[in-house]
Amino acid sequence: MTSTIEPTTHARPVWWRHLYVQVLIAIALGVALGAIRPDWGGAMKPLADAFIKAIKMVIGPVIFLTLASGIAHMRALAELGRVVLKAFGYFIVVSSFALVIGLIVANVVQPGAGLNIDPATLDAGAVSGYVSEAQHATLSAFLLDIIPTTLISALTEGSILQVLFVAVLFGISLALVGDPAEPVVAFMDKLSVVVFRLVALIMRLAPVGAFAAMAFTIGHHGLGVLVNLAGLLATFYLTSALFVLLVLGAIARANGFSILRLIAYLKSELLLVLGTSSSEAALPPLIARLEAAGCAPGVVGLVVPLGYSFNLDGTNIYMTLAALFIAQACGVDLSLGQQLMLLGVAIISSKGAAGVTGAGFITLAATLAVVPSVPVAGMALILGVDRFMSECRALTNFVGNAVATIVIAKWEGGLDRAMLDKALRNEVVSTPRKA
Repeated sequence: MTSTIEPTTHARPVWWRHLYVQVLIAIALGVALGAIRPDWGGAMKPLADAFIKAIKMVIGPVIFLTLASGIAHMRALAELGRVVLKAFGYFIVVSSFALVIGLIVANVVQPGAGLNIDPATLDAGAVSGYVSEAQHATLSAFLLDIIPTTLISALTEGSILQVLFVAVLFGISLALVGDPAEPVVAFMDKLSVVVFRLVALIMRLAPVGAFAAMAFTIGHHGLGVLVNLAGLLATFYLTSALFVLLVLGAIARANGFSILRLIAYLKSELLLVLGTSSSEAALPPLIARLEAAGCAPGVVGLVVPLGYSFNLDGTNIYMTLAALFIAQACGVDLSLGQQLMLLGVAIISSKGAAGVTGAGFITLAATLAVVPSVPVAGMALILGVDRFMSECRALTNFVGNAVATIVIAKWEGGLDRAMLDKALRNEVVSTPRKA
């Protein structure tokens, strides 16, 4: 089951018909509406939520069909185990490196120094809900939550990890059955064509979703909140940008492709992530785009969903940077040992809360809760700008998972270099799947 691609003709569509142009214009209009008429911008939330909900509606079927069919086509289960081991090895190294970078930058720049906030004056109630959720975001809870109540409930409850779990088991079963399962595999291949066409239809509404989301964000929070914590925001955005360009760029270069060309190739999806502050919104089109760029469907279907839960580079940078910002703002001087303990807890909590909605803020609460010297109530300091930081987290997570998938596909011999080169040079366009 692969995505077919065709050469781009010389006749290109007019500029305003490109999805990325439409999304970019929509984002600008959303910012303008939220700034000029905050009441109107705040009223856009239902429209933004509706688009995100429509995208989430198809995430389960996309992951299930892509992964289960990909495993069934593999037939060799040793190949599946090899991909999983390589993926987790990559995730652990790169995501842990992101945590270390956040820690180092926070110590060098010290964005919270000089604020002299008295923890007693902070509104602990504002973050109590996140702390409560963090208490349930443990590794043991994650292991229990990954198993759905039924096979079907995995597709109806919206949990990526549960869909992943069922898809892997179903794909392995198809591979073990062998030839008698061919009609089922063929049906899944054909059904995936319909599902990806549905994704394409929903993506036509991406400008509307991006407009509504940005209008609500600016209208609800206001531009003034950005000024109050400009140092933290600037530090986080700059650190994330350097991580993408230098760290992920070096990984990409070592594996024979350009991070800048990859970003250009995924510009429509990145603008969608920016507009909605959700990397999940671009998960289905990312799968199709990576397959169109020459990555084996089985590898894409396995690595992308795993990465969305375990390879959160942007979230990891945010966790250590924000934790030290809170400590600095509240005048808490952390020793090297305490910072290393914070780092160790962050590594565990970032995996334990995998797949939890709002994972960035929740995992930060889980980390601070076990480091008593840093007041959890200090999270109230960044609550107002968390929405703006979530956009950067989502963008970094998205690029990190795209790089990881291409790299692991290359390691597995499942990467068509000619297709990748043509895609990154914008010489081909993806077309709907064909069985």
